[in-house]
Amino acid sequence: MAELFGRRVSREELLRRVGDVSQLGGVRLVKLADGPEAGVRAIDFRTGSGLNFTVLPDRGMDISWAEYKGMSLCWHSATGQVGPWFYEPEGFGWLRSFYGGLLVTCGLTYMGAPGEDPEAENPVSAAPFGDVSKVYLGLHGRASNIPARNVKADGEWRGDDYVMWAEGRIREATVFGEVVELRRRVEAVLGERRLFVKDVVRNIGYVKAPLMILYHINIGFPVVDEGSRLVAPVEGVEPRDEDAERGLSEYDRFSAPVKGFREQVYFLDMRPDPEGFVRAALVNEALGLGVYVKYRKEQLPRFIEWKMMGEGVYVVGMEPANSLVLGRPEIRRRGELDILEPGEGREFALEIGVLEGVDEIREFEASVKGS
Repeated sequence: MAELFGRRVSREELLRRVGDVSQLGGVRLVKLADGPEAGVRAIDFRTGSGLNFTVLPDRGMDISWAEYKGMSLCWHSATGQVGPWFYEPEGFGWLRSFYGGLLVTCGLTYMGAPGEDPEAENPVSAAPFGDVSKVYLGLHGRASNIPARNVKADGEWRGDDYVMWAEGRIREATVFGEVVELRRRVEAVLGERRLFVKDVVRNIGYVKAPLMILYHINIGFPVVDEGSRLVAPVEGVEPRDEDAERGLSEYDRFSAPVKGFREQVYFLDMRPDPEGFVRAALVNEALGLGVYVKYRKEQLPRFIEWKMMGEGVYVVGMEPANSLVLGRPEIRRRGELDILEPGEGREFALEIGVLEGVDEIREFEASVKGS
């Protein structure tokens, strides 16, 4: 039953009051039409709760714009929602099309800093000019720059709940190498302040394939501001490098933008609740607003915090992942590289939602710390 305008309303009560449910919320497929975004397909979600967001089928079914009651929930870079045809896979070229947004998928066979992988499972597929001793891996992989196929978007009644959804498939494939497919479904319910991402990644080829996936959730102003905090069931913190080490005592607290700030990355060991879920949130008590993520630790055992307090690049990343961002060779050396055999698959699920008001933020914090 939808909760709208301060009351709970049944399907029948709603339909008697509108000509079409789109009066209150729903999904709409549109196309962007200007600059480097021209031609990019977009699916707008309106939940009727104040939460609105946009899925980009041409950018891996990732989530770009997101707002709650007119307040942005995420950071946007200066690149814009660049079409995938501008993707530069070499080195740090990924950054030229990294628009930020609420969710960017890093993977599927690689995520992390660019580098070489001399022990790649399928070296011919990624080696330049046939030199299998040098397999180059670009920053954060290809997933977010692969257009989806078989894209569908609609809404339907399930009892008294109106569920809106979008789904599509992206395929990371190469001759002589991996063929890995991600099937994604994004759902939201009329009247709710949350969304759901349901992924199935499967090796549909005939050679084994590494699986490295990270969900890059990018929270920005006004949620991120001076005095904002990360609320999470953290049992241990490991700074990635010297820059992070210097800011370790304030890894979970955020300042106003700092000129010349160098990014700080932390690996957080999260404690799941009794049901196996991890819940973490970026909260701004002064504003009475927060954004949370909920996921299963058995699916995504790692969590990376990206703290970037720079001018213009003012963002905090909450990043559940199946491995750390240390490069494929190091993950393999640690024995943590997930390998999909032909026909094998993995499931991942995220819930991303809004916390409204100081009481709700404090209730969330108490439940997280008590889990």
